[in-house]
Amino acid sequence: MNDRLYIHELIDIRGHHRADYMHHMAANWSPHAQEQRGQKCFGVWAVLGSTGAWPQVCNLWEEHGWQGLAASFDGEAVGAGAQDPVLAKWWARAADFRRGGFDRLVEPAPWTRSIDELVAAGVRGACYAHEIVKVRPGANWEHLERVRAHAAPAYQRFGWELIGAFCTAMVNEDEAILLWSIPSWSAWADAERSAREDEGLVAWAGRCREDVVSRHRILLVDSPLCPMKLGRQPARADQTDWQE
Repeated sequence: MNDRLYIHELIDIRGHHRADYMHHMAANWSPHAQEQRGQKCFGVWAVLGSTGAWPQVCNLWEEHGWQGLAASFDGEAVGAGAQDPVLAKWWARAADFRRGGFDRLVEPAPWTRSIDELVAAGVRGACYAHEIVKVRPGANWEHLERVRAHAAPAYQRFGWELIGAFCTAMVNEDEAILLWSIPSWSAWADAERSAREDEGLVAWAGRCREDVVSRHRILLVDSPLCPMKLGRQPARADQTDWQE
């Protein structure tokens, strides 16, 4: 059973600094966060601009539940700017690469695998489908169970694997986030092309009408130091000298 909590981030990038930002997060932030906060990197991905906002990055961080995140917040919100003063130079450098973003706290479905479990199983994708699903209030957890029972088998026929199913916390129980690994660009295209023809996908679309208000799917691509790409968490050896 997955008892973690996750921080989901969509980050707006300055100019051509997407690669710089992804490296700064994975190489320079994550090793520190692992040691000091017990926070693990689930993923740092580039958003494929043709499918969503651009330039943009999606981050997902794995915390030790609500109390683990509370301890992290307790240590972070101590500086004059509600930022850990120990990381002042890191924050300043990050500001060169990003101009803002939007974060969510998300709770996993009990059957969603942790990042360690996914890495151990060798899960990875040529790309990833990321969905933000708006549902009627109170239907978010029920929707995840429907995804598991009906959507996952339908998309599995095309090679898609459901690797993350989450409900957004601190809202009206009306939002879910799904993450799928896709083995090839061709497998992505086959599923999208078949959305109105394949029996399983058509049936799933019909079920969605029972509780889904809106859905937006974008595509993500691994950063070089993404754990599922590396087969491990980013480490100190991956760091650059970000303090200069």
